[in-house]
Amino acid sequence: MPITRRRLIAISAALAILPAAARAAATTTTRLWTGQALGARASIRLDHPDAEAIAARVMTEIDRLENILSLYRSESALSQLNRKGHLAAPPFELLECLSLAGSVHRASGGRFDPTVQPLWALWAEAAANGRRPEARAIETARNNTGWSKVTLDTTEITLQPGMALTLNGIGQGYVADRIAALLEAEGLTDILIDTGEFRALGGKPEDGGASGPGWPVRLQTGERLSLRQRALATSAPLGTTFDQAGKDGHILDPATGMPAPPGWRSISISAPSAAIADALATAGCLMTDRAAILTMLGSFEQARLEAAA
Repeated sequence: MPITRRRLIAISAALAILPAAARAAATTTTRLWTGQALGARASIRLDHPDAEAIAARVMTEIDRLENILSLYRSESALSQLNRKGHLAAPPFELLECLSLAGSVHRASGGRFDPTVQPLWALWAEAAANGRRPEARAIETARNNTGWSKVTLDTTEITLQPGMALTLNGIGQGYVADRIAALLEAEGLTDILIDTGEFRALGGKPEDGGASGPGWPVRLQTGERLSLRQRALATSAPLGTTFDQAGKDGHILDPATGMPAPPGWRSISISAPSAAIADALATAGCLMTDRAAILTMLGSFEQARLEAAA
C-alpha cells in the first residue's frame, strides 16, 4: 500500500478581536492538542477562553466526517456504499462532497473521477505483489468506472455492479472546509487549517492580537504565498507512488487506467473552497498544458493557478 504524502494535520485559530473592555475581562487560553486524525498526526492550536472544549468539538467533528467519508473505516457511509452498491438516505455530507466532485468532473472533461477506485485497488494490489497490473486487468477495472453510471439523489446513491467510489483528491479538502466553518461559528476568525491542503480564514495574528495580512505558506516549488480567505491545494503525479522505484504515481487517468504521466512535478491551485482546490489540483496533473488547466479553472469563480512546474 502506498504511503500517503499527508503526514501532519495542523489547525491554528485565534479569537476574534474584542472591544478593549471585553478583551480585558476575557481570559484567553492557548490550547495545543496533538493526536491522530484522518490517518495522520494532528495538532490543534487554539487561542480562546473555551479552547479545550472547542478542540474536543473539532476532533468529534473530524471523527464524524471520517465515519461518513473514509475508505479506511469499514462501516463508514462510503464503505457501505462501495460494499453494497447502494446507500439509502445518504448523509448530507456524502451527497455534498460527491456533488462537488461531479462539478469538477464536468469541468475537467472527466479527468477527475471518483469512480477510479477499482483501478486504484488493482494498482495497489499489484504493487503489494511487486508487479504492475496486466493490461487485461486494467481494462476490466476501467469497465467498472464512469461517473455517468452513478445515480445520486437525496433518497439513494446507487452504483452499478463492480463499481466503487473514492474521495481521495477531494475528501481532505472537504474536511478542511467543514472544520473552518465550525471554528468560525465558535467565534474564531483567524484560522489556518492544514489537512494536506490549506484552508485559511483571516490572517496570522500579530503581536497584540491584531489580524495580520495573511497566513504565509510555501509551495512545493519553493515560492511563498500569503493566504487569506482562500484554500490552497497541491498535487504531484509522483508525490505518492505504487512502486518502490517511484515511477508509477497514485493519480490515475480514468481514460487509460494508467498513472498520470509525470508532465508536472506539482500543480498548486487556490480557490475559496479547499474541496474544490483539492479536486482541481488533482485533475490538473492529468492535463498536458497550462491552457487546459486555465480553461478548467474558468468554471469556478475565483479559482487560480498558483504554480505549475
